Amino acid sequence: MRPRVFVPAELPRDCLQRLEAVADLSLRTEQLPPSEDEMLRRLPGHDACIPLLTYPMTRQVLETASASPDHPLKLVAQVAVGIDNIDLDATRQLGIPVAHTPGVLTEATADLTMALMLATTRRIVEADRFLRDGSWSHWSLHLLSGLQLQGARLGILGLGRIGTAVARRARAFGMKILFTTEGEVPEDVVRELEAERRTLPQLLAESDVLTVHAPLTDSTHHILDRDALFAMKEGAYLVNTARGGLVDETVLAEALEDGPLAGVGLDVYADEPSVPASLVGRDDIVLLPHIGSSTVHTRHRMASMAVDAVVAWANNEPVPHLFRD
Repeated sequence: MRPRVFVPAELPRDCLQRLEAVADLSLRTEQLPPSEDEMLRRLPGHDACIPLLTYPMTRQVLETASASPDHPLKLVAQVAVGIDNIDLDATRQLGIPVAHTPGVLTEATADLTMALMLATTRRIVEADRFLRDGSWSHWSLHLLSGLQLQGARLGILGLGRIGTAVARRARAFGMKILFTTEGEVPEDVVRELEAERRTLPQLLAESDVLTVHAPLTDSTHHILDRDALFAMKEGAYLVNTARGGLVDETVLAEALEDGPLAGVGLDVYADEPSVPASLVGRDDIVLLPHIGSSTVHTRHRMASMAVDAVVAWANNEPVPHLFRD
Protein backbone atom coordinates (compact mmCIF):
# COMPACT_ATOMS: atom_id res chain seq x y z
CA MET A 1 0.00 0.00 0.00
CA ARG A 2 1.41 3.38 -0.99
CA PRO A 3 1.69 5.90 1.81
CA ARG A 4 -0.54 8.95 1.84
CA VAL A 5 1.03 12.38 2.26
CA PHE A 6 -0.81 15.59 3.15
CA VAL A 7 0.75 18.63 1.47
CA PRO A 8 -1.02 21.65 3.00
CA ALA A 9 1.11 24.31 1.25
CA GLU A 10 2.15 24.93 -2.33
CA LEU A 11 5.47 23.24 -3.19
CA PRO A 12 7.60 23.54 -6.34
CA ARG A 13 6.49 21.28 -9.15
CA ASP A 14 9.68 19.23 -9.19
CA CYS A 15 9.26 18.52 -5.46
CA LEU A 16 5.69 17.33 -6.02
CA GLN A 17 6.85 15.05 -8.83
CA ARG A 18 9.35 13.41 -6.50
CA LEU A 19 6.62 12.87 -3.92
CA GLU A 20 4.17 11.51 -6.50
CA ALA A 21 6.70 8.81 -7.41
CA VAL A 22 6.53 7.30 -3.91
CA ALA A 23 3.19 8.33 -2.38
CA ASP A 24 -0.40 9.37 -2.95
CA LEU A 25 -0.76 13.09 -2.31
CA SER A 26 -3.54 15.23 -0.89
CA LEU A 27 -2.86 18.80 -1.98
CA ARG A 28 -4.26 21.86 -0.23
CA THR A 29 -4.46 24.88 -2.52
CA GLU A 30 -5.58 27.61 -0.10
CA GLN A 31 -3.02 30.38 0.45
CA LEU A 32 -3.78 31.27 4.07
CA PRO A 33 -2.51 28.93 6.82
CA PRO A 34 -4.98 26.27 7.93
CA SER A 35 -6.71 26.56 11.28
CA GLU A 36 -6.44 23.87 13.91
CA ASP A 37 -10.00 22.79 13.04
CA GLU A 38 -9.06 22.39 9.40
CA MET A 39 -5.99 20.32 10.29
CA LEU A 40 -8.16 18.14 12.52
CA ARG A 41 -10.46 17.50 9.57
CA ARG A 42 -7.92 17.01 6.82
CA LEU A 43 -4.77 15.48 8.31
CA PRO A 44 -6.17 12.17 9.69
CA GLY A 45 -5.79 9.37 7.16
CA HIS A 46 -2.31 10.47 6.06
CA ASP A 47 1.01 8.85 6.92
CA ALA A 48 3.07 12.04 6.58
CA CYS A 49 2.58 15.79 6.54
CA ILE A 50 4.70 18.64 5.12
CA PRO A 51 3.67 21.79 7.07
CA LEU A 52 5.04 25.31 7.12
CA LEU A 53 6.16 27.19 10.23
CA THR A 54 2.77 28.77 10.90
CA TYR A 55 0.69 25.60 10.50
CA PRO A 56 -0.77 24.29 13.78
CA MET A 57 0.72 20.90 14.62
CA THR A 58 -0.79 20.87 18.09
CA ARG A 59 -1.16 17.94 20.47
CA GLN A 60 -4.81 17.51 19.49
CA VAL A 61 -3.95 17.52 15.78
CA LEU A 62 -1.10 15.04 16.25
CA GLU A 63 -3.05 12.70 18.52
CA THR A 64 -6.06 12.69 16.21
CA ALA A 65 -3.93 12.01 13.14
CA SER A 66 -1.89 9.30 14.83
CA ALA A 67 -5.09 7.49 15.90
CA SER A 68 -6.31 7.10 12.31
CA PRO A 69 -6.93 3.35 11.80
CA ASP A 70 -5.69 2.93 8.21
CA HIS A 71 -3.02 5.60 7.84
CA PRO A 72 -1.80 6.85 11.24
CA LEU A 73 0.59 9.79 11.11
CA LYS A 74 4.20 8.56 11.06
CA LEU A 75 6.26 11.58 9.98
CA VAL A 76 6.20 15.37 10.07
CA ALA A 77 8.60 17.00 7.60
CA GLN A 78 8.52 20.75 8.16
CA VAL A 79 9.57 23.30 5.54
CA ALA A 80 11.42 25.46 8.08
CA VAL A 81 14.31 25.33 10.49
CA GLY A 82 12.17 26.38 13.46
CA ILE A 83 9.64 23.99 14.93
CA ASP A 84 7.77 26.40 17.24
CA ASN A 85 4.41 25.32 15.81
CA ILE A 86 4.94 21.62 16.56
CA ASP A 87 4.12 20.12 19.96
CA LEU A 88 7.36 18.21 20.40
CA ASP A 89 6.28 16.61 23.66
CA ALA A 90 3.37 15.08 21.76
CA THR A 91 5.54 13.88 18.87
CA ARG A 92 7.94 12.21 21.31
CA GLN A 93 5.13 10.50 23.19
CA LEU A 94 3.47 9.37 19.98
CA GLY A 95 6.73 8.25 18.38
CA ILE A 96 6.39 10.59 15.39
CA PRO A 97 9.76 11.76 14.02
CA VAL A 98 10.08 15.40 12.99
CA ALA A 99 12.31 16.51 10.11
CA HIS A 100 13.18 20.14 9.38
CA THR A 101 15.64 22.17 7.27
CA PRO A 102 18.73 23.04 9.34
CA GLY A 103 21.62 25.02 7.88
CA VAL A 104 19.96 25.87 4.59
CA LEU A 105 18.98 29.46 5.34
CA THR A 106 22.13 30.75 7.04
CA GLU A 107 23.48 32.83 4.16
CA ALA A 108 20.11 34.20 3.02
CA THR A 109 19.20 35.28 6.56
CA ALA A 110 22.62 36.83 7.09
CA ASP A 111 22.18 38.81 3.86
CA LEU A 112 18.75 39.99 4.99
CA THR A 113 20.13 40.96 8.40
CA MET A 114 22.75 43.18 6.80
CA ALA A 115 20.14 44.67 4.47
CA LEU A 116 17.87 45.43 7.43
CA MET A 117 20.81 46.84 9.39
CA LEU A 118 21.68 49.19 6.55
CA ALA A 119 18.06 50.15 5.93
CA THR A 120 17.62 50.97 9.62
CA THR A 121 20.86 52.79 10.35
CA ARG A 122 20.85 54.76 7.07
CA ARG A 123 17.08 55.41 7.22
CA ILE A 124 16.54 54.01 3.72
CA VAL A 125 12.80 53.37 3.97
CA GLU A 126 12.18 56.71 5.65
CA ALA A 127 14.19 58.47 2.92
CA ASP A 128 12.21 56.69 0.20
CA ARG A 129 8.93 57.88 1.72
CA PHE A 130 10.36 61.39 2.17
CA LEU A 131 11.14 61.64 -1.53
CA ARG A 132 7.95 60.02 -2.80
CA ASP A 133 5.61 62.21 -0.76
CA GLY A 134 7.21 65.37 -2.13
CA SER A 135 8.97 66.47 1.06
CA TRP A 136 12.43 66.79 -0.55
CA SER A 137 12.87 70.44 -1.45
CA HIS A 138 16.64 70.94 -1.06
CA TRP A 139 19.90 69.31 0.03
CA SER A 140 20.92 70.06 3.60
CA LEU A 141 23.83 69.08 5.80
CA HIS A 142 21.82 67.01 8.25
CA LEU A 143 19.13 65.60 5.98
CA LEU A 144 18.21 62.08 7.19
CA SER A 145 21.57 61.53 8.89
CA GLY A 146 22.21 58.03 10.17
CA LEU A 147 24.92 55.80 11.63
CA GLN A 148 28.12 55.01 9.72
CA LEU A 149 28.83 51.29 10.10
CA GLN A 150 32.58 51.57 9.63
CA GLY A 151 34.09 51.72 13.09
CA ALA A 152 30.77 51.03 14.83
CA ARG A 153 30.40 48.21 17.36
CA LEU A 154 28.11 45.37 16.35
CA GLY A 155 26.75 43.37 19.27
CA ILE A 156 25.63 39.86 18.35
CA LEU A 157 23.23 38.10 20.70
CA GLY A 158 23.75 34.46 19.72
CA LEU A 159 26.93 33.65 17.79
CA GLY A 160 25.76 30.49 16.05
CA ARG A 161 25.73 29.79 12.31
CA ILE A 162 23.69 32.85 11.34
CA GLY A 163 25.30 35.15 13.88
CA THR A 164 28.74 34.15 12.62
CA ALA A 165 27.71 34.70 8.99
CA VAL A 166 26.44 38.17 9.92
CA ALA A 167 29.69 38.93 11.74
CA ARG A 168 31.71 38.03 8.63
CA ARG A 169 29.66 40.43 6.55
CA ALA A 170 29.88 43.15 9.18
CA ARG A 171 33.66 42.82 9.31
CA ALA A 172 33.74 43.71 5.60
CA PHE A 173 32.00 46.97 6.57
CA GLY A 174 34.71 47.69 9.13
CA MET A 175 32.59 46.95 12.21
CA LYS A 176 33.99 45.78 15.53
CA ILE A 177 32.38 42.51 16.67
CA LEU A 178 31.16 41.95 20.24
CA PHE A 179 29.08 38.92 21.19
CA THR A 180 27.36 37.00 23.91
CA THR A 181 26.15 33.46 23.38
CA GLU A 182 25.40 30.23 25.17
CA GLY A 183 28.21 27.68 25.08
CA GLU A 184 31.65 27.96 23.56
CA VAL A 185 32.64 29.47 20.24
CA PRO A 186 35.57 27.86 18.37
CA GLU A 187 38.77 29.79 18.94
CA ASP A 188 39.52 29.95 15.23
CA VAL A 189 36.16 31.69 14.66
CA VAL A 190 36.84 34.21 17.43
CA ARG A 191 40.28 34.93 15.95
CA GLU A 192 38.93 35.22 12.41
CA LEU A 193 36.29 37.73 13.50
CA GLU A 194 38.59 39.48 15.99
CA ALA A 195 35.53 39.22 18.20
CA GLU A 196 35.31 40.01 21.89
CA ARG A 197 32.99 38.20 24.27
CA ARG A 198 30.81 40.24 26.60
CA THR A 199 28.20 39.61 29.26
CA LEU A 200 24.71 40.61 28.18
CA PRO A 201 24.76 43.85 30.25
CA GLN A 202 28.11 44.77 28.70
CA LEU A 203 26.84 43.98 25.21
CA LEU A 204 23.81 46.20 25.70
CA ALA A 205 25.88 49.08 27.03
CA GLU A 206 28.60 48.98 24.35
CA SER A 207 26.86 48.06 21.07
CA ASP A 208 26.03 50.70 18.47
CA VAL A 209 23.95 48.06 16.69
CA LEU A 210 22.56 44.96 18.39
CA THR A 211 21.48 42.07 16.18
CA VAL A 212 19.60 39.10 17.60
CA HIS A 213 20.29 35.49 16.55
CA ALA A 214 19.53 33.42 19.66
CA PRO A 215 17.06 30.51 19.66
CA LEU A 216 13.70 31.10 21.32
CA THR A 217 13.50 29.07 24.52
CA ASP A 218 11.94 29.51 27.94
CA SER A 219 15.16 31.14 29.12
CA THR A 220 15.49 33.52 26.15
CA HIS A 221 11.84 34.57 25.87
CA HIS A 222 11.81 38.39 26.25
CA ILE A 223 15.55 38.38 26.93
CA LEU A 224 15.32 41.92 25.58
CA ASP A 225 12.64 43.19 27.92
CA ARG A 226 12.04 46.78 29.01
CA ASP A 227 14.99 46.83 31.39
CA ALA A 228 17.33 45.44 28.74
CA LEU A 229 16.14 47.81 26.03
CA PHE A 230 16.54 50.81 28.29
CA ALA A 231 20.04 49.60 29.22
CA MET A 232 21.22 49.85 25.61
CA LYS A 233 23.71 52.45 24.47
CA GLU A 234 22.32 55.90 23.72
CA GLY A 235 21.60 56.17 20.00
CA ALA A 236 21.81 52.41 19.42
CA TYR A 237 19.92 50.39 16.82
CA LEU A 238 18.24 47.02 17.26
CA VAL A 239 17.78 44.41 14.51
CA ASN A 240 15.87 41.16 15.00
CA THR A 241 15.71 38.47 12.30
CA ALA A 242 15.55 35.51 14.72
CA ARG A 243 12.29 35.12 16.64
CA GLY A 244 9.81 37.76 17.70
CA GLY A 245 9.48 36.40 21.22
CA LEU A 246 13.08 37.29 22.04
CA VAL A 247 12.11 40.98 22.23
CA ASP A 248 9.27 42.52 24.21
CA GLU A 249 7.96 44.36 21.18
CA THR A 250 5.22 46.06 23.23
CA VAL A 251 7.82 48.43 24.74
CA LEU A 252 9.84 49.15 21.59
CA ALA A 253 7.98 52.38 20.84
CA GLU A 254 8.65 53.55 24.39
CA ALA A 255 12.35 52.68 24.05
CA LEU A 256 12.46 54.80 20.90
CA GLU A 257 10.53 57.76 22.34
CA ASP A 258 11.84 57.89 25.90
CA GLY A 259 14.77 55.46 25.86
CA PRO A 260 18.12 55.09 24.12
CA LEU A 261 17.08 53.54 20.80
CA ALA A 262 17.54 55.48 17.57
CA GLY A 263 16.00 52.88 15.29
CA VAL A 264 14.71 49.33 15.03
CA GLY A 265 14.58 46.78 12.21
CA LEU A 266 12.29 43.76 12.54
CA ASP A 267 11.67 40.75 10.32
CA VAL A 268 9.95 38.64 13.00
CA TYR A 269 7.13 39.17 15.50
CA ALA A 270 5.74 37.41 18.54
CA ASP A 271 2.30 36.75 17.07
CA GLU A 272 2.79 36.66 13.31
CA PRO A 273 1.31 38.03 11.15
CA SER A 274 0.07 40.46 13.81
CA VAL A 275 2.29 43.49 14.39
CA PRO A 276 1.68 45.87 17.32
CA ALA A 277 -0.12 48.99 16.18
CA SER A 278 2.37 51.08 18.16
CA LEU A 279 5.10 50.09 15.66
CA VAL A 280 3.33 50.31 12.32
CA GLY A 281 3.12 54.07 11.95
CA ARG A 282 6.68 54.89 13.01
CA ASP A 283 9.37 56.12 10.61
CA ASP A 284 12.16 54.94 12.93
CA ILE A 285 11.20 51.27 12.57
CA VAL A 286 11.68 49.16 9.44
CA LEU A 287 9.16 46.31 9.33
CA LEU A 288 9.53 43.26 7.06
CA PRO A 289 7.11 40.29 6.71
CA HIS A 290 9.45 37.47 7.86
CA ILE A 291 11.45 37.22 4.63
CA GLY A 292 14.82 36.26 6.11
CA SER A 293 15.12 33.10 4.02
CA SER A 294 13.16 34.42 1.05
CA THR A 295 15.46 33.88 -1.87
CA VAL A 296 14.38 31.63 -4.74
CA HIS A 297 17.33 29.32 -4.11
CA THR A 298 16.85 29.02 -0.34
CA ARG A 299 13.09 28.53 -0.34
CA HIS A 300 13.38 25.85 -3.04
CA ARG A 301 16.12 24.12 -1.07
CA MET A 302 13.94 24.17 2.08
CA ALA A 303 11.06 22.50 0.24
CA SER A 304 13.45 19.99 -1.29
CA MET A 305 14.91 19.04 2.10
CA ALA A 306 11.45 18.36 3.51
CA VAL A 307 10.66 16.22 0.48
CA ASP A 308 14.00 14.40 0.91
CA ALA A 309 12.82 13.31 4.35
CA VAL A 310 9.47 12.01 3.11
CA VAL A 311 10.98 10.18 0.12
CA ALA A 312 13.61 8.52 2.30
CA TRP A 313 10.96 7.45 4.80
CA ALA A 314 8.71 6.08 2.03
CA ASN A 315 11.64 4.07 0.69
CA ASN A 316 12.43 2.67 4.18
CA GLU A 317 15.71 4.57 4.26
CA PRO A 318 17.17 6.64 7.12
CA VAL A 319 15.30 9.94 7.35
CA PRO A 320 17.63 12.94 6.89
CA HIS A 321 17.42 16.28 8.71
CA LEU A 322 15.68 14.91 11.80
CA PHE A 323 15.19 17.44 14.59
CA ARG A 324 17.16 16.45 17.69
CA ASP A 325 16.75 18.49 20.87
